[in-house]
Amino acid sequence: MVWPFKPRTSKQIARIEITGAIASETRKRVLKAIETVKEKKFPALLLRIDSPGGTVGDSQEIYYALQKLQEKVKIVASFGNISASGGVYVGMAAENIVANPGTITGSIGVILRGNNLERLLEKVGVSFKTIKSGPYKDILAFDRQLTKEEENILQELIDTSYQQFVQTVAQARKLAVDQVKSFADGRIFTGEQALELGVVDRLGTEEDARRWAAELAGLNPEKTECQTIEEPKSLISRILGRSQTKSSSIGSAIDWLKFELVTSGQPLWLYRP
Repeated sequence: MVWPFKPRTSKQIARIEITGAIASETRKRVLKAIETVKEKKFPALLLRIDSPGGTVGDSQEIYYALQKLQEKVKIVASFGNISASGGVYVGMAAENIVANPGTITGSIGVILRGNNLERLLEKVGVSFKTIKSGPYKDILAFDRQLTKEEENILQELIDTSYQQFVQTVAQARKLAVDQVKSFADGRIFTGEQALELGVVDRLGTEEDARRWAAELAGLNPEKTECQTIEEPKSLISRILGRSQTKSSSIGSAIDWLKFELVTSGQPLWLYRP
């Protein structure tokens, strides 16, 4: 028997928000939200991005999932205060992109950092003895300088990741690779400049992006509701939510520190102000 009434979600727009540094927790949450969009058969998705980027693999997995979703669901990305590096990469999965004129975006490139504490350790009188299976197993070790061979290996790694980024932007925005490389040198630019470069389609607010998504889905932008897909909070979290507001800045700083520690030595699509 065919149910004669369409599900309520067929007349709504789904909304997924990507904020902060993109890492494993973000990937898990967003992929789960994408599955919800599929299951509930939303006709359109508003993808709100306010992120400086993050790890390469996590950004790619979110991108691929959104690209697959794009086959059945209209996706409009809205770039918020900052949508840079990996934030841009994820946004490339949307066929339609809106940015505020003053949005900080760009930073298309790859960065990898290691810390050399050799001189400090010498002053303190601490040294390490490393037993390794191969000459490059302790590459980026913090107690010594990189060798020239190690620099070449890491540069090749960065170049390969960078090329993947450039190819994705070129393909998504229908631009020549050389054209993308002309501004994909790590620089940041405004949403207004991004429009001139072809990185975004329109200038506007998140509300403008919502209305566009509704129109693309054949819905009335004046009446169409937008449902944010997020994990339900526990009762305790809801009760404590207000009291945690004051310490949110401290919590953000701790989260960023954790991200820095976990991703040390990894190539990142990340804007570092």
